[in-house]
Amino acid sequence: MNNSNYDYDLFVIGAGSGGVRASRIAASLGAKVAVAEDRYMGGTCVNVGCVPKKLYVYASQFSENYRDAVNFGWDKVTPGFDWNTLRDNKTKEIQRLNGIYENLLDGNDVDIVQGRGRITGPHQVDVNGKTYTAKHILIATGGWPYVPDFQGSEHVTTSNDVFDLEQFPQRVIVVGGGYIAVEFAGIFNGLGADTRLLYRGEQILRGFDQEVRDFAAHEIAAKGVDIRVKSNIERVEKLDDGSLRATLISGEQLDADLILYATGRVPNTQGLGLENVAVNTNDKGQILVDDHFQTDQPGIYALGDVTGGMELTPVALAEGMALAKHLCGNQPVNMDYDNIATAVFCQPNIATVGLTEEQARDRHDNVDVYRSAFRPLKNTISGSPERTLMKLLVDRDSDRVLGVHMVGPEAGEIIQGIAIAIKAGATKAIFDSTIGIHPTAAEEFVTMRTPVTAD
Repeated sequence: MNNSNYDYDLFVIGAGSGGVRASRIAASLGAKVAVAEDRYMGGTCVNVGCVPKKLYVYASQFSENYRDAVNFGWDKVTPGFDWNTLRDNKTKEIQRLNGIYENLLDGNDVDIVQGRGRITGPHQVDVNGKTYTAKHILIATGGWPYVPDFQGSEHVTTSNDVFDLEQFPQRVIVVGGGYIAVEFAGIFNGLGADTRLLYRGEQILRGFDQEVRDFAAHEIAAKGVDIRVKSNIERVEKLDDGSLRATLISGEQLDADLILYATGRVPNTQGLGLENVAVNTNDKGQILVDDHFQTDQPGIYALGDVTGGMELTPVALAEGMALAKHLCGNQPVNMDYDNIATAVFCQPNIATVGLTEEQARDRHDNVDVYRSAFRPLKNTISGSPERTLMKLLVDRDSDRVLGVHMVGPEAGEIIQGIAIAIKAGATKAIFDSTIGIHPTAAEEFVTMRTPVTAD
């Protein structure tokens, strides 16, 4: 397929989830493809995101498992935790995944170029002083942690570095209220650190269903995370012993061994040479694209976190596949962003698909809410006070299920299956006619018969 006027049919900047998927599919369709990567194969998700985060979540849950086991007849033990073992085993797994990603590209004859790609013209990319030409250029450079500018901000840590700390911190302050902040607060708390979560807003997890936010915040706090809302740091100073002292806007001072800022992510566009072409961004720095992922510069495309939208690995993967099939297989781009399931791997887990109650009431005249909050069977013996919340939102006029929400163990695993039903347009009658698996928590979703509120 290679157009002889160019070195490549497609040159991709960024070997993350979206970039690798687009490269691999385009090459499998006959295109000559190259990928430039200046950091690590697999991007944020594999290296400093979803994968290591989930591994650390698993590690942090064992402390609770040990406590739960006692009333089931297991001897009480006080296990020791070794940070170095977790960190180094995580690193080995990530290195294995890096190799898999590289092999995926090599196996499809995709050329890997080490270095930061800089666009120098509509069909030109410079990497380490060498110029490559391409019919199509794809920007898939993802996002980068954002830290606001304040006195002492150089002393704080971001999610890029937190997985590889030399020593485990005994006192941790996490700043932020989104899923990354909440997940790391749970990780450090579960691993034994004295953990505080500071958020400047009214309640953590903005954008989620309000009842889910309130329920999750209560359960997270009950596990030991000190949640401080309407709170923020004014300055940070490093003390003589190496620890950090945070002065809050209230004037209160808190000492910690680690201050983790998880206050959002920004598009990773620095040094890309966007000023050399007609690639435009919005006020958040996100690259503007049309429904076919094309920027304002014909022949240059962007997808994934660098464009904003739903910053989720599976979304970037789907976008990468759609673009490759469009450019190299003449297929229309048909992305559907409705009813994409998401999960927060805090403790307990949160998972959701579809509309929040607030969104449902805003868009539909008659909404029925079905809710079940209960203490799971395991906890009746373990002694854990943790409760589970399950919630269905139904359009009374059509009987269609508009949203499903859960706070509780394995919420992500449960909601993934339910997301298929929601995508298929399931009605409440279909949920009701489905026979549950007993005894499971998931069966609650097919046994809720009476709405708790109705407009």
